[in-house]
Amino acid sequence: MAASTSGDSPDKKFLTVAEVAQMMRVSKMTVYRLVHNGELPALRVGRSFRVTEQDVDAYLQKSFFDAG
Repeated sequence: MAASTSGDSPDKKFLTVAEVAQMMRVSKMTVYRLVHNGELPALRVGRSFRVTEQDVDAYLQKSFFDAG
């Protein structure tokens, strides 16, 4: 595996769309929508996508809002 040029750590954990959907408790189609809309960064590997665990955490953190 080549070293990343963006300064990211090389020990990132990549998740499949199905794993992200399960983690967020949404459908896979919702995850694909987030990826295609640019709201969730992803890498394309062949015909599938991979999302870093850090990007999922960052998306969830920025999505929180105070309902009270």
